[in-house]
Amino acid sequence: MTDTLELRREPSPASLKVRYRLTPWWVKVLVVFVASRVVSTIILLAFAGIQPANPWTPAHPHYMAFAGIWDGTWYQFVGATGYPSVLPLTSDGHINQNTWAFLPAYPYLVHTLQLATGLTFNVVGVLVSVGFAAGAALVVYKLLVSQLGSSTALFSVVLFCVAPLSPIMQVDYAESMFLFFLALALYFLQKRRYWTMLPFVAVMSFTRPGGLAFALTMGLHVIYRWTQRKRDPFPNAQVVAAVIATIASLALGYAWPAIAGWVTGVPDAYTATELSWRWPYVGWAPLVPFSPWVQGALWWLGRAGVAGTVIPIVLLVVVLGLFAALMFSPQVKRIGVDLRLWIASWTLYLLAVFFPQSSVFRMFMPVFPLVGPLAIPRSTAYRVGIVILMIAGQIGWVYIAYWFDGIDWTPP
Repeated sequence: MTDTLELRREPSPASLKVRYRLTPWWVKVLVVFVASRVVSTIILLAFAGIQPANPWTPAHPHYMAFAGIWDGTWYQFVGATGYPSVLPLTSDGHINQNTWAFLPAYPYLVHTLQLATGLTFNVVGVLVSVGFAAGAALVVYKLLVSQLGSSTALFSVVLFCVAPLSPIMQVDYAESMFLFFLALALYFLQKRRYWTMLPFVAVMSFTRPGGLAFALTMGLHVIYRWTQRKRDPFPNAQVVAAVIATIASLALGYAWPAIAGWVTGVPDAYTATELSWRWPYVGWAPLVPFSPWVQGALWWLGRAGVAGTVIPIVLLVVVLGLFAALMFSPQVKRIGVDLRLWIASWTLYLLAVFFPQSSVFRMFMPVFPLVGPLAIPRSTAYRVGIVILMIAGQIGWVYIAYWFDGIDWTPP
């Protein structure tokens, strides 16, 4: 009799399905997020265990020290000392690498919490990054659920959380904070709540460079809505709000370079500082919009033994053509016009200003809405396979770009 009662208490598969369906969406997202952090933490700890002594840590550092290498040290400098009013110069008179390249929202927040808690910068930095990463995962779900449905949106979150670059969301980098505020800005753009969107655009613009790309998105959004106003009304109040949001985003995009120029007395202080990371590849040269990727194609393929300029340029054009075709594919179109405008704007922004090197993978993290189309196929084999592939990508990325082997020239 007791055995019979115990059997009756065991939940049936049907009841488990009901319980799963009744579980709040945010609980499901957080479960996915926590599971993904376990995987990424194991990967980072494994590489920390074989990390040789390096400019930032002794050999075999503990997790928090390992999380603070590379740009984490720059952010710690910002939190502790701020920004120089006199720019450092190289021996030949060029502006050298300095903290103006690292925007203030993340390091100042971490430093403030550090002072309040008494914890180290590295510990607080990791906690802040993980907190914003969890928030970003929740917003990614809300961003995609209306276009793709709950099941596909949840699997999109899985892909977002296990993506090859996802370990960077739990180290002392500003990426997760930037993605959180970007996702919120895109969410309110979708909802056409332009005034509500602006504070998030503002914080985002002082976390990582992104205001100019968002301004382009807003401008294209206004044009699109205006052309579609007979089918989809565009009331005057929304026109005014959207135009003001476009102008504000543009101003926010230029705000940090303007502040750097004002404080240092050097108008191009920010741009010149950013270019100081590029000189080992192409030497000291001014920024010419849309030239960096041509320079990069020539430089990288030249190192691979491809001589001349024709083949690199043709390959670059082919890649751009394939990307344009992807943006008009049925799967990508399902995520909606606004997210596609953002992806196109961010890509165009990178084409205009960024020299492609190992950090290019991190630079493309803001096109995260593309996890939506990747999540559409419902085949179990496909879904298991792509998760395994992405986790393998984490191992590959940490090995190539984050773990430091002593002769590294591939920063994350």
